[in-house]
Amino acid sequence: MQQQNINQNESSLHAIDYWQVLKNRYGVILLTFLLVFLTAAVITYVMPKKYESSALVEVKPINDVSPTMMQTAGTGPVMTRQFMNTQFEIIVAPSTLELAIDKKQLETRWGQDRKTVLNTLRGIVQTNQRRGTDLIEISVRHRKKEDAQAVAEAVYQAYEQRRNDLEMGIRREQLKAIQVELQNKSDRVAEMRKRLMDIAEKVGVIWVESERGGEMIGGQLELRNLAEKQLYEANREKEQLSFQINKLLTLDDDELVAVAAELPEVGFSDNYNQFVAAKRDLQVMLAQGLGPQHPDIKARKASIAELDSSLKKRAVNVRESLKYKLKLVEGRVEKMEEVLNDQQDRGTEKARSFQEFNLARKEYQTAQSIKDQMEVKYDLEKAKLVMPPTNIILHQVPEIQDTPVSPNVPLNLALGAVVGLIFGVGIAFCLEYLDTSVKSLEDVERFLNVPVLAVIPKDVGVLHKQSGMSPDAEAYRILRTNIEFNRKNPEDNSITVVSGGAGEGKSTTLVNLAYICAQGGYTTLMIDADLRRPRLHTFFDINNSVGLTNYLTTDLLLEDVILQTPVDNLYFMPSGILPADAAGILNSRRMSELIQDVKQRFDLVLVDSPPILGVSDASVLASEVDLTMIVVQHRKLPRNMLLRVKQAVENVGGQVIGVVLNNVDVRSDNQYQYYTSYYTYYAPTSGEDNQQNVQASTNAKQQSKSASSDEDLY
Repeated sequence: MQQQNINQNESSLHAIDYWQVLKNRYGVILLTFLLVFLTAAVITYVMPKKYESSALVEVKPINDVSPTMMQTAGTGPVMTRQFMNTQFEIIVAPSTLELAIDKKQLETRWGQDRKTVLNTLRGIVQTNQRRGTDLIEISVRHRKKEDAQAVAEAVYQAYEQRRNDLEMGIRREQLKAIQVELQNKSDRVAEMRKRLMDIAEKVGVIWVESERGGEMIGGQLELRNLAEKQLYEANREKEQLSFQINKLLTLDDDELVAVAAELPEVGFSDNYNQFVAAKRDLQVMLAQGLGPQHPDIKARKASIAELDSSLKKRAVNVRESLKYKLKLVEGRVEKMEEVLNDQQDRGTEKARSFQEFNLARKEYQTAQSIKDQMEVKYDLEKAKLVMPPTNIILHQVPEIQDTPVSPNVPLNLALGAVVGLIFGVGIAFCLEYLDTSVKSLEDVERFLNVPVLAVIPKDVGVLHKQSGMSPDAEAYRILRTNIEFNRKNPEDNSITVVSGGAGEGKSTTLVNLAYICAQGGYTTLMIDADLRRPRLHTFFDINNSVGLTNYLTTDLLLEDVILQTPVDNLYFMPSGILPADAAGILNSRRMSELIQDVKQRFDLVLVDSPPILGVSDASVLASEVDLTMIVVQHRKLPRNMLLRVKQAVENVGGQVIGVVLNNVDVRSDNQYQYYTSYYTYYAPTSGEDNQQNVQASTNAKQQSKSASSDEDLY
């Protein structure tokens, strides 16, 4: 249960401390960022440069209309959803690419076989649709900019040729189909006309074909009245035709066309309207700035010329047709006059036979109407056959580009920066998650259930070598005060300073604490019990030849091995000559007697020891003294190792008074700035004092680093 609560607290700490993690791991983040960014830069640098050339074309569906179906006016071919995807596949189809290979002789140009060139084209030719338009972009990327332009041009030309061939083939097939169907309709009309005339002869009806589809003369009184009426209308029509023919004979071809457009000629007015509309469209296109050599201008002019020629021919035919009609009308008038004379005595008994005649007449008129429509359709398709295809329009000619499009240096570097930053942050949080070292005061108190006596900032120097009032001393004053209030028995004045591993700063902490206690009026004794690698004597420049080991192995007096330091109230017992069995010497009755003796003579006894997890000396010392203070370097020792330090002390009967969190970087760890805010209270008031204190503090810190570096080796 306790472990579960610890994990929950740890998760909560990580959830609210992201910014602190980034600050603590900024070196890893920066290194990862630089590595990924430089990798992206190197890859971008070694990537081959590629140039792009593009052709922009507008593609329209081919007008494929069945010859038996008439297209509604104003409508065109509908573009389906799959049309663009189909065109993409046609552009990169082997047939199109092989035609492009032949156009630019790419096999000879690249010195490769046809299959290899075809596979290369499949990889470098790209097609895409401009969003919101019917435009297709055919783009080609190649290491040589001239080849990129040549291939793009060849692919467009091959695609255009295939599309044009397809459209012209469809037009020819449509015209052929319409021609066959028109011939069938003509044969049908001729057959039905013959049948109609046979029935008319059978029933004794005179059938006269006219512009309105034909009229019949039959019956007695009714037929006579009808014949008289038709004779009147025929004479009237004869006079109108005579007037029109005389007028047309005085006109030239252009005037004849304009006048003939007003005549009821089948299909002529429609063709004339198309001719006028085509000329109007030509003027609009010229007004829009299209030159005379533009494909649309040429196509429009060719259409106008074809329509003009067709209209003039048909106008002449109209005039000749009117002459022929005049002759027919004159003959019909003569015939009708003869009919009126011959129909005096005819009866009405043949009226019942007219029903078959009327049915045959309606069928004939319907067939004739369909035939006329087919003739109009045939003329239109024939005119379209001479017009150039317009289903594909080029809007952008492939050009040689001097600037490479690949690699995209800004994009690659930006992606490298983003990926590097993401990886850096990810690695930072991963390392933070895997890092089980002591990071905060809560870690110490939660795992060891002992208080944190003091937080010592990073790079604190040796205090007795600094002049003036140093802000670093306040951290040790806090330590001294916390020791006073956390020891339960005032007579417990012997304290050993231990650490889990080497390099955590226990010797520097002991020296500075001793100095602060002596400065506060405590008679303080420092004992260098680190018989493996003693370092306390280096802080005071004292000879280490006689000391603790000499006292424990000989009959020297205590006064012979305790030395007075330059600091008032501060005394020092060196380690002496290093023995072969350090643990055995320390675990002796004389050592216990020594501790009891110095406790009576001094207010505070501080004993330095080797790392407790490395050798057994520290455990022996922890059992001899009253209290044990653990020095932990910030973000160094794993929490499990710290717990083993405490257990090692308690296993020998020692009592842990608390922990000193040493070497804390308060600039990056904002949570400790509150504990070190006392620095602002010790700022010198004069510039000269400030200069002296800064210089003295710097010198002292440098000397402390040189001395501590030797200590940190063990």
